[in-house]
Amino acid sequence: IFTLARELPFAGHPTLCTCHAWLEAGGRPKNEGIVVQECGAGLITIRNAETGLSFAAPPLIRTGTPTEAEIARATQVLCIDREQIVDAQWVDNGPGWLAVMLASAEAVLAVEPLRHFTDRVEIGIVGAYSAGSDAAFELRAIFSGQNGELIEDPVTGSLNASIAQWLFSSGRAKDSYVASQGTRLGRCGRVQLAQDSSGQVWVGGRTKTLFASEHSQGRS
Repeated sequence: IFTLARELPFAGHPTLCTCHAWLEAGGRPKNEGIVVQECGAGLITIRNAETGLSFAAPPLIRTGTPTEAEIARATQVLCIDREQIVDAQWVDNGPGWLAVMLASAEAVLAVEPLRHFTDRVEIGIVGAYSAGSDAAFELRAIFSGQNGELIEDPVTGSLNASIAQWLFSSGRAKDSYVASQGTRLGRCGRVQLAQDSSGQVWVGGRTKTLFASEHSQGRS
């Protein structure tokens, strides 16, 4: 999984979409409905069900409460006051995510982060929608580009995977929920999160073939 600057140990979109492409090209898993792929983060299990593909959230390699200095750095990047942060947690499953929780989804959408930051950052923001909304939480992913510019990702599987583990373990979410992301970018990202009876978190989203070569379709 490559960016312009580095190879990522894990990311959600490539995990689901490479599985989709492999299945479309005729790939057949050893175990029906289960595909196992390997990336820098290790072996990733993917379920293929009627509702679509979903991957097993990889274990967190760093968790716990950030220091006040680390939280202060996040508030500097996000241009918010310390009092706006309801909770914060390291939710690093490879990319290095530090997650901050705000009081509401509306507060998340109101954030205007810096456009450039000298140090490397990977910050996730999460806030809950009111009951009855089509999504339970709004997420935003802010991270450093190749030259220090700050980029917002419209939908981020790795961040959703790690924040879901935090939300389920803290009791803020139960069984399953839908997360919204990309709203500030004019996108309508929807990610399906669920926790099974063993405690494993699953992350799913719709995959679709947009183009295919003649070779991949079995023609010469």
